[in-house]
Amino acid sequence: MKYCSTCGHPVKQRIPEGDNRHRYVCVNCSTIHYQNPRIIAGTVPVWEGQILLCRRAIEPRYGYWTLPAGYMENAETTVEAAERETLEEALAEVYIDGLYSIIDVPHINQVHMFYRATLKNGQFGAGEESLETRLFALDDIPWDDLSFPTVRKTLELFLEDLKNDSFGVHVRDIRHPMAATRSKDDL
Repeated sequence: MKYCSTCGHPVKQRIPEGDNRHRYVCVNCSTIHYQNPRIIAGTVPVWEGQILLCRRAIEPRYGYWTLPAGYMENAETTVEAAERETLEEALAEVYIDGLYSIIDVPHINQVHMFYRATLKNGQFGAGEESLETRLFALDDIPWDDLSFPTVRKTLELFLEDLKNDSFGVHVRDIRHPMAATRSKDDL
């Protein structure tokens, strides 16, 4: 950030009085510009024992499989964001069955929230950000072609909970940068 969005004058990084972190502060009007994590909201959509995944048509991770998810917008709840992203990416309407995972990703300033969901009518398709969508049997999930560590962790937790027939809310963090050379054991 170079300029204040309030008055247009230059900003400098400094620790404001009463704070403990560097912030961008306007040299003219003293506006403090806070930068906070972005929330990613999505679903683990299920239909007749299969999980709906989307193959990404955008970067990052073009061509990799993901759960339908994306950035939360202002003036919407996390549930509304998860439903909207599922509709946009997979052309699927869902019933939200409950909050499932919250995964902090501090190295990229994001929080990923996934909800367990059931497709309303079994119908889905590929939205603008998806090359294709497909229902995967649990044994057929494309583990080597998943897009992000948060998707992998959420699916691993989901399969474990499904096996135990007990679903809770999982809170985790992923503190390392994503790298294409990592094995699934590193995630």
